[in-house]
Amino acid sequence: MLRPEQMSKVSVTGSRVVMPEVIETVHDLNLVHLSDYDGSWEGFDPGNPIEGADEASDKLVTVRSLESILDVDDDDAGPQRIVTDDALDDELAGIRAQVNELDDRRNELEDELRAVEDRIDSMEPFAELGIDLDLLSGYDSLQVAVGEGNAEDIEHALADADDIREFELFTEGKTLAVFAYPVDGADEEALADALVGVDFASYEVPEASGSPEDYVSELRHERQKLESKLSGVENELHDVKLDAAGFILAAEEKLAIEVQKAEAPLQFATTENAFVAEGWIPTDRYAQLTTALDETVGDHVEVDELERADYEAHDGHHAPLEQAEETGVATDGGHRMGDDSPPVIQNNPGPAKPFELLVETINRPKYFEFDPTVVLFLTFPLFFGFMIGDLGYGLLYMGIGYWLYSSFDSDAIKSLGGIAIWAGGFTALFGILYGEIFGLHLLGEIIYGSGGPPIHKGLQPAEGTYALGWLVLSLLAGIAHLTIGWGFDFIENLEHGFKDAMTESGSWLLMMFGLWAWIFAGASGNAPEILVGEKSVFAGHPFPLGFAGFPEPIGLIGLGVFFVGLVLLVLGEPIEAVEFLNVLVNVLSYTRLAAVLLAKAGMAFVVNLLFFGVYTINHGHGEEYHFMLNHGPKYVAKHHHEAEIMFPGLMHSGVAGLVGGLLILIIGHLLVLALGITSAGLQAVRLEYVEFFGKFYEGGGEEYEPFGYERTYTTQD
Repeated sequence: MLRPEQMSKVSVTGSRVVMPEVIETVHDLNLVHLSDYDGSWEGFDPGNPIEGADEASDKLVTVRSLESILDVDDDDAGPQRIVTDDALDDELAGIRAQVNELDDRRNELEDELRAVEDRIDSMEPFAELGIDLDLLSGYDSLQVAVGEGNAEDIEHALADADDIREFELFTEGKTLAVFAYPVDGADEEALADALVGVDFASYEVPEASGSPEDYVSELRHERQKLESKLSGVENELHDVKLDAAGFILAAEEKLAIEVQKAEAPLQFATTENAFVAEGWIPTDRYAQLTTALDETVGDHVEVDELERADYEAHDGHHAPLEQAEETGVATDGGHRMGDDSPPVIQNNPGPAKPFELLVETINRPKYFEFDPTVVLFLTFPLFFGFMIGDLGYGLLYMGIGYWLYSSFDSDAIKSLGGIAIWAGGFTALFGILYGEIFGLHLLGEIIYGSGGPPIHKGLQPAEGTYALGWLVLSLLAGIAHLTIGWGFDFIENLEHGFKDAMTESGSWLLMMFGLWAWIFAGASGNAPEILVGEKSVFAGHPFPLGFAGFPEPIGLIGLGVFFVGLVLLVLGEPIEAVEFLNVLVNVLSYTRLAAVLLAKAGMAFVVNLLFFGVYTINHGHGEEYHFMLNHGPKYVAKHHHEAEIMFPGLMHSGVAGLVGGLLILIIGHLLVLALGITSAGLQAVRLEYVEFFGKFYEGGGEEYEPFGYERTYTTQD
């Protein structure tokens, strides 16, 4: 679980005569993650693609182009089919000719349609103005300008212009036309010069005559005809898609497989007579590879397990490569093709699989480091559920998660659905423990009777000690979480020696345990009373565990351990000594768990307060809030004289109040539901990524991508 599946580096050495059969067999197994030959062996060159690779690649480009033009997707596939070479030559050529002709016609019509729409856009202002086009141009002494602008500013500008003798404005809507007579001898641009500096956007007068309204009407009719023709072509393309989509998808798959096989030798080391291929496979499937190749080509190849990768990082990989004398292969000293690291197959149980998405959001784990997926699976839903803690919200989260998981094909969305199901499950579980459903304390009475639920969120003054209790428990959760993170780092550093492990990881553990032991022993009289003393949360306020803090000598020992850890840190990484307070700050960061818990409870409380109304009763040990679910303020005032109405509730204030209150109730709880994701979800993720991952996790592993293909649209039978 915490380590990826073990991988082995294998070598397949054989005669070039059987190389096509070897490629076919290995491809069908879909098992070997091929390594690239780096060209370092004397006498060996990278192989050449198998004959026919270029032709298959060209056809593949054609098929993918057809997919794009027809907008073919997986839903159009139909049943699996056999695609023969003859079908690829004949049927593909016919489909390509038909689709290309229709696509060319569609492009031409779209170009014509755009041109007509541009002409309509340019003509509409003149149609709005209502002046015939032949009256807007062609004058010798009269200058005309049409456009948009501020008529009053234009009039002032023209009145002040020395070169304009007379002018007149015609306006309609946003469009205006200016007719001006310049003075004798004025420039041909007198009107344009007069409008410089005025808010005026000029239109170019079209070269046409007659009514612009009629012209626009003709253009719109032309647009309708073009749209009709375009729709016809689109329908024809759709018909072609319905007929050919299954074949196109199957053809793409067949050609992709052919290209993959044909280009495989590019990763091999080859001579005139032999080849060597290397790659990674899961160790427990090595026998499957050897058996399959033995059945296919027998003694013409030799398969060797070069390395069974352990989980310790190495600077390089070197292992002797067995020579196959019968194939004429000999390497220069037995070096391997390259120093590639094993690819990663995350080895997590089914329930934890969705949480691989959260890990890979940062980066895929390296083969040589711990995979934190299982820890994430155990802690993220716990943190989330603790912060929201409501049966109603939990069931909704689970429902949303199930919908995502069952309704989409995307692995990422399915993983999000799985995460939501687990987070919602823990939210519902904590909701039962808190006795809450949509912020109401109904479950406490239904499930637990008059005694109430076993724990409370601490929002009410009478239960305020729980709020402090969750604050302290958040600190302990942080210490436990960080211990796992630094513990993983300690184990990984052990491969460099115990000294390195102690200075790089053990030092932080010693500092954290030592500092917090000192704090829980009173911190020399400076610790808050919620941690130490008779009023501490574990001394019955609210948890009756009989713990009032460590004895003072334990605290002094802890302080000494802290300084020992600090010395080890300075000896190992002096620069990190400036961050020694991280053992305090990182743990305090987990108090956000309690903070979000109270914030979300407060939001749900306010939503319910506005709708149902709330009254308070003081029983001596603090105020208790009660929602008016069954009775209104008058009933409360009559039967609970000591009660004080905090808010009467919209449901008790008439029909209009009831309708408005229902709207607030629904929208308010939906808002709390959404903010539960953006606050509780993000805060939980932050604790995982920043506090936990930051202690040991680097990521950057290579994904396991075996040479092969999982057929979806084609079959070989």
